[in-house]
Amino acid sequence: MDCWVDGQPADALSLKDRGLAYGDGLFETIAVHGGRPVLLERHLARLADGCKRLAIAADIELIRSELLAYAAALGEGVLKLILTRGDGLRGYAPDPAAPGRRILQGNPPAAYPAAHGEQGIRLFPCVTRLSVQPLLAGLKHLNRLEQVLARAEWQDSEHAEGLMLDQAGRVIEGVFSNLFLVRDGVLVTADLKRCGVAGVMRGEILFQAESSGIPSQITDISLEQLQWADEVFVCNSVYGIWPVRACAALSWPVGPLTRKLQTIARTLLDA
Repeated sequence: MDCWVDGQPADALSLKDRGLAYGDGLFETIAVHGGRPVLLERHLARLADGCKRLAIAADIELIRSELLAYAAALGEGVLKLILTRGDGLRGYAPDPAAPGRRILQGNPPAAYPAAHGEQGIRLFPCVTRLSVQPLLAGLKHLNRLEQVLARAEWQDSEHAEGLMLDQAGRVIEGVFSNLFLVRDGVLVTADLKRCGVAGVMRGEILFQAESSGIPSQITDISLEQLQWADEVFVCNSVYGIWPVRACAALSWPVGPLTRKLQTIARTLLDA
């Protein structure tokens, strides 16, 4: 399917775009099922927050209408929205009056092995550490070089995801997923006030847990806490939930709370 730039089919982008020059922008990766974007409101809320924090001009209602139209044309697959600050002159200083640029790309449905969700996965313990920058923490901004370096650390099929820590050794997330652990019936995920991406599926899982009476906690997680977890899983808005069976010498069973939340996530993605 053709890419859209500012609402029109296009196959080229200005060389002056600040997203290309500086990674000055945000993006959303959205599952499309039955011609509709899944978890759209959560994606738009995160995008609006990112635009506010980076002071990027954006018409969220216009973006919503374009996403709905593009998803309807795509039918099934994965939609990527890239929002840049638009064109700029040489130098870092942004033009506060610059209109943002909207780029939509469509791809076929993600072809992950069914075994990832059914049997669980092994995490690769990444050496690459996440930098601490509270001003960018939680945002899905265009600078993903840390994730690129981390994903290059393994090429085998034994590992489906990587585990990423911050500079202090705190457990933060996967390379392209958020991470949860379960200990004594409590659902725990990392505090992302220093670094990491606040995934929309992470937000939905926390909401569903609260709605179901499952106690949850957002806090710093150490490797020792991860070691003593009863269950571990990773999640994102495209594949839902994958149980984690092992990471290096650590191992966990696929537990009942993971399965319960996995069913909820699958229902959301397939609705």
